[in-house]
Order: sequence, then structure tokens, then C-alpha cells
Amino acid sequence: MEHTYKELKKKTLADLKKIAGEMENEAVQGYTQMNKDHLLEAICIALNIDMHEHHEVVGVDKVRIKGQIKKLKKERDKVLETKDSKKLKEIRKKIKSLKNELRRAAV
Repeated sequence: MEHTYKELKKKTLADLKKIAGEMENEAVQGYTQMNKDHLLEAICIALNIDMHEHHEVVGVDKVRIKGQIKKLKKERDKVLETKDSKKLKEIRKKIKSLKNELRRAAV
């Protein structure tokens, strides 16, 4: 049976112990003495499940936006040397809006 991190995290400690009991892996040895956090981590290691949730960007061109951010950061560094505060504020605002756009598009 295929498990996901999100699914396992919602299960009770008793359910996790049942799953660990069916496994024959070194990572879940001593599962009866583990608390939920440690048991969840051990099961994820045993099943080779990634423990972090990854977000996908939908609806925008992520590569293009990241390219724009890179260009703006280079421009920001040049403006920092000239100490033009108005231009610096404008560039920082653009960078922030592009990053927010990426965050809003993340699912």
C-alpha cells in the first residue's frame, strides 16, 4: 500500500504502530517505544517518503519571473553603490511584487 507523508501525519499513533509492525526495516525497530513524531519519521525513512511538502507553481511562468528577479537584484546592487534611494525603493518594490506573485501561484 502506497502512503504519503500528508496521509501518515493524519493517522493516530496506534495506526502508525500497526503500519510499522507490518514492516521489516531497521528504521522502525523499537516502534512500540516511539512517540508519534519519531515513529512518523522512521516510517518515512523506511518507505523512502519525502517528509516535506513541495509546492507547485500553477498559472505563471516561474522561470521567466525568477529571471526577472535575478536581473532586478543585479540592478539593485548597482543602485546601492550609487545610493539613489528612489530608484532603490522602486526596484525593491518590483522584486517584492514578483515574489508575491510566485507565492500566490503556489499550490
